[in-house]
Amino acid sequence: MNWDVLIDFSPFAKDGDVVLKGFWATIRLSLMTGVLSLILGTILVAMRVSPTPVLRGAGTFYVNTLRNTPLTLILVFVSLGLSDTLRIRISETTSLNAYWLAVFGLSAYTAAFVCEALRSGINTVPMGQAEAARAIGLTFTQSLRMIILPQAFRSVIAPLGSVMIAMIKNTTVVLVAGYIESAGVMKQMFDDHGATLPVFLGFAAGFMILTLPAGLFVSWLSKRLAVAR
Repeated sequence: MNWDVLIDFSPFAKDGDVVLKGFWATIRLSLMTGVLSLILGTILVAMRVSPTPVLRGAGTFYVNTLRNTPLTLILVFVSLGLSDTLRIRISETTSLNAYWLAVFGLSAYTAAFVCEALRSGINTVPMGQAEAARAIGLTFTQSLRMIILPQAFRSVIAPLGSVMIAMIKNTTVVLVAGYIESAGVMKQMFDDHGATLPVFLGFAAGFMILTLPAGLFVSWLSKRLAVAR
């Protein structure tokens, strides 16, 4: 049976460079979002476990609001609210401005899930260690930085990995913020050539190449750095 007759791969082959650029855009977006969401998520979890009621309330409000808001609405707010209405522009270059808007929106959303993953890790740290830190004169910030958070990170490597993998897949939504990555390229190819099977399979394989190694690495790292109790 001649499979070339049943499945025409020519459109996908012709647009190979465009597809690679689309996935490179996805990788750039994922890396920057991963770094910013980890930083913001760590700040949020510090607020959520803070002894100061105002900080706890602010952190809880942020996490509950962002976790229960669709990502599409957040990206639309970032694009239309910040860029179009408030005229906040990070760069005069349209593509670069759209990239940073997508990064900020996706980071703000992902940070809420990072925070909850870290909070579950903090709950696994024995209470006696925090009490011992206070007994030797460490402040809340010092005990959090030197004793609690290092153990929390080690105990939640697998959940954090799942959050990051979900974030990579969530990059397919950033088209609403005006940033063209792999999903945007796929839509353009669908518009040009129709919704063909080779295009769909090619992009599905591309996302598997991005997420499967990340999942395997996270599993290996979580076993290697597991905290013995």
